[in-house]
Amino acid sequence: MRADERRTAALLFSGEPSRGSLRASKLDRHELKRAVRERRFLKPPTRLLERLAMKRGLIGFEQNCLRPYLRARHAVLGSEAEGAPRLLVRVDEFPHYRAWDEPERFGTDGFRRFHEIMHSAGVPYLIATLPRVARNPLDPSETVERELDASEKEMIDELRQDGVAFAVHGWCHRTRRAEPRLRSELADLDEEELARLLDRADSVLAGLGVEAPVFVPPFNRFDARQYPLLARRYEVVCAGPETVSELGFRRTPIALSGGVFLPSYPPFYGRASEVLPAVRRLIELRAALWVPIVLHWGWELEAGWTELERLAGELARYAVDWEVFLGAVRKSAESVDKAAL
Repeated sequence: MRADERRTAALLFSGEPSRGSLRASKLDRHELKRAVRERRFLKPPTRLLERLAMKRGLIGFEQNCLRPYLRARHAVLGSEAEGAPRLLVRVDEFPHYRAWDEPERFGTDGFRRFHEIMHSAGVPYLIATLPRVARNPLDPSETVERELDASEKEMIDELRQDGVAFAVHGWCHRTRRAEPRLRSELADLDEEELARLLDRADSVLAGLGVEAPVFVPPFNRFDARQYPLLARRYEVVCAGPETVSELGFRRTPIALSGGVFLPSYPPFYGRASEVLPAVRRLIELRAALWVPIVLHWGWELEAGWTELERLAGELARYAVDWEVFLGAVRKSAESVDKAAL
C-alpha cells in the first residue's frame, strides 16, 4: 500500500481493541486494498460526471463508501468488525453568513437555541467559525465586512468552555462568483492569496482563544489545486456534495495527499429530518465507521427545532468528540512508517 492508503486503513481500524495485532500479513486482503485504493486527482469532465451521477443517485455514500468499508472491516476482523457507529457532527456556521443582513433570524440568539439543544442532549460537535461577517455575502461586488460583535465573541467563548470543537470557515463567507452553482470564497485564489486569507483567519480566531485544526470551506467549494495547501495547514479538510465537482467522489474519511479529507454526503448532509433515519440505519447495521454528519442550524431554525431535538436524542449515544477523531488522525500519520497499525 502507498502511504495515503496505509493512513486510510489506520483510520478504518482506529479504536479497535485488537488494533495492535493488525500486522501487514493480516491486512493483505483484497477487500481492504480495494476500499483504501488511492484515486489520483481526476480531470474536470470526470469530476463533473461524478457530481451528476451523485445527483441522480447512481453513486453515493452507502454504495460507494459504506459498503466497501464494511466489507474491508469484515474481511480483516471477522465477527469483531461490527459495533457502534462513530458519528462526527459538524455544524455550519457561526456567526451565520447572513447575520449582518438578517440579525433577527440568523443572529446569536438563534444559534444559542441550537447550542442549547445540542449541549443539553450531550452531543459533541464541531462548529465552522467565521472570523468576519460580510454584508450581502452573495454579492461578489460588495466589499463591506465587520468584526464579530460582543454577543458573537461571548457565544464563541461559551462554546469553547462547553467543549465544542472549532473549524476555520474561510474569512467572511463572501462568494467570489455570482453564479449560484459556482459560489465560492476561495475559487481562483492563487497559493499566495489563499495563504494570506488563511493566515488572517487563523490569527483572528487565535485572538479569540480558538484552536482550529480543521478546515471547512465556505459553500463547500475550493479549487482542486488548492487542496494540497489546505492539507498542509490543517489536520482535517472537510467538504460536502459540492466538492465532488473539484475532487471527484471520495470515500470518507480518506487520507489524501498527506492530509485527511472528510467529505460528508447525503443523507448525512442535510436536514435533521433526513439525517435521523440514516443514523438509525447505521445503528441497525452496526457499522463501526467514522461517519461525518453536517447540520445547518439556520435550516433547523426555519424548521422549528422539533426534528433537531429528535435527532439530538439519537446522536447523544453515538456522536464522538472531535478530539477523539483528531487523535486517530494523528496516530494514522504515525502508522505510515510502521509495518503494523
